[in-house]
Amino acid sequence: MYIDSCKTGKYSRHLLRENYREKGKIKHRTIANLSSCSEGEVEAMKLALKHKHDLSALISVSADMTLRQGKSVGSVWAVYDMARRLGIADALGYSRQGKLALWQVIARVIDQGSRLSAVRLAGSHAACDILGLDAFNEDDLYANLEWLAKKQTDIEDRLYRRNPAQGLFLYDVTSSYLEGECNAFAAFGYNRDKKRGKRQIVIGLLCDAEGRPLSIEVFPGNTQDTTTLASQIRKIAERFGGGEITLVGDRGMIKNRQQQELSEHEFHYITAITKPQIETLLKGGIIQLTLFDQDLAEVQDQDVRYILRCNPVRAQEQRAVRSDKLASLQKVIDKGNAYLCEHPRASLDITLRNVQERAAKLNISDWVVIGTMDRHITLHTNGEALQAESMLDGCYVLKTDLKPQQATKEVVHNRYKDLALVEKAFRTSKTVELEMRPIHVTRASSTRGHAFVVMLAYLIIRELAHAWRSINLTVGEGVRELSSLCAMDILVKDKPLCARIPEPRASITALLAAADITLPDVISSKGITVATRKKLAENRKT
Repeated sequence: MYIDSCKTGKYSRHLLRENYREKGKIKHRTIANLSSCSEGEVEAMKLALKHKHDLSALISVSADMTLRQGKSVGSVWAVYDMARRLGIADALGYSRQGKLALWQVIARVIDQGSRLSAVRLAGSHAACDILGLDAFNEDDLYANLEWLAKKQTDIEDRLYRRNPAQGLFLYDVTSSYLEGECNAFAAFGYNRDKKRGKRQIVIGLLCDAEGRPLSIEVFPGNTQDTTTLASQIRKIAERFGGGEITLVGDRGMIKNRQQQELSEHEFHYITAITKPQIETLLKGGIIQLTLFDQDLAEVQDQDVRYILRCNPVRAQEQRAVRSDKLASLQKVIDKGNAYLCEHPRASLDITLRNVQERAAKLNISDWVVIGTMDRHITLHTNGEALQAESMLDGCYVLKTDLKPQQATKEVVHNRYKDLALVEKAFRTSKTVELEMRPIHVTRASSTRGHAFVVMLAYLIIRELAHAWRSINLTVGEGVRELSSLCAMDILVKDKPLCARIPEPRASITALLAAADITLPDVISSKGITVATRKKLAENRKT
């Protein structure tokens, strides 16, 4: 690291720069523009860099120079470096809004929370010095969400051009419940989080074949899965298209209408069909039950191919669930019979109705027989009905219009299983490292911006997880470990000069080495104070 000075006439230019090697070539990177510093300050920094390997010698040079613990630098630099490597920093741009957006992404990786907490986080982390930002508050970050929503398409396109997909796209939807009622997308719908009485939003995520998110979209909470697919088809055709395109979607996602839309764009599809649709195929003689005995079977009906398989592990799970439900109903019956025995005047009909309602709630009414005998409720199973119910345990059928020469049955099966990558992205984004909820915004554009920030943060989390796969730490634990590395501020006459990064301990060194991240020796230290407009003390009770 060095200071590059150039003087032309009465004008001087001073840049803090460092050398790095890329593909065997030595390149230069500008860390900070020091042209606004006085000549004395520049000379002091040159002196500091000259003695950077012997701090004690540096201190003895001048009695006016002091050292002070600086802000946390390890996690911010590591996530920032990863964002640059993935092209996120370039895609967001280097305007003030682009840098604020990048800080929101970094803050989401480091410590999940609201825009208010992201500002407080910048007060203890070297966000401004590393990203080149001036002071900001929560209002700036809320406005930045609006900017992100407007620029989302352009940013996604820039990222896509950096890593174009190769003909296969994965798409799935999820829902995220809301604690409040004022969000522009809030509505009651099919709640995948099993939160009754909670409004929700629906989120669609489009990924490439490797599970790397390409685009995220927010829909009202009562939107059906199938109606979200049309916008994804247009998105692929207009922005991500080229060559043979295949869209992979879960069962119930790609139905007849969606298949027709895909066909109009000359796209292909891979999906799974529902249990009633499998039963229809069995009744029509298109497929036979014996085909499920094979490891992987295939049936072609005109231009459509069906890939059949029975998963024995899933079959065992379904049988176990059915047994648990039966045992649960038996407990209700035993409790009811005990009550009837202890209370001779109790109504048998009311107790029987409660048992029947419980059976309906457990969805086992079709194959259980509930009767009475001398004020005693009995329970039996209907053998034929139970056999019909369990006939397709573990069985599933995939449907595609790809021809055998385009994709073998094994390829079709494996591509459908890749949808698990999208589910992993949802799981990480919603509940593990990124905590998409609670959603602290109400406007439609702010909600879109928030979801987009989470998607960009997941790209970084995904890369860190891959880099740290051999280290016995979660990504969250690794980021917290990096956050413990603080810079050492160097001040001359109580004015910040620069910040020196000390040699990290072994655990942090291992994390940085695994992710191929190199910390700089020195970063600029402008002494910028970041503070929230809203003060926590105002809301605390004394």
